[in-house]
Amino acid sequence: MLNEIKDNEGAHKRRMRVGRGIGSGKGKTCGRGGKGQTARTGVRIKGFEGGQMPIHRRLPKRGFNQHKRIEFAVVNLGDLQKAVDSGRLDAGKTVTIETLVDAGIARSNPHGVKLLSKGALKAKLTIEVTRASKAATEAVEKAGGKVTVAA
Repeated sequence: MLNEIKDNEGAHKRRMRVGRGIGSGKGKTCGRGGKGQTARTGVRIKGFEGGQMPIHRRLPKRGFNQHKRIEFAVVNLGDLQKAVDSGRLDAGKTVTIETLVDAGIARSNPHGVKLLSKGALKAKLTIEVTRASKAATEAVEKAGGKVTVAA
């Protein structure tokens, strides 16, 4: 019956009543420590070191973060060779960004994929990527393949 519905045993825990004598375990200061700023609500200075110059002001600032930075998903030639050897990539077909993502070699990235020359490539591949290093392009052409850089 609807009037007999009740919560499971232990579903609700009673709140701790603070400031009700030292025997309760949360009497006097109610678990807030001593007096002053930290005992009050809403005020807490982050990084305050008792009047000493804070560390974030003592240390020198260097560099900057470029807010329009373009980051590519990176694929190395060695990764491509491993994928061809294991059968995840077909050497006869053109290797595009979609095939790299499907094979699990590159992550999907809005800026595209950059090809780098780490590792050795023996397979003859036709590769379409967003960017490619000069050394990677030379290595692919040396193996008999071709690199097309998309705009």
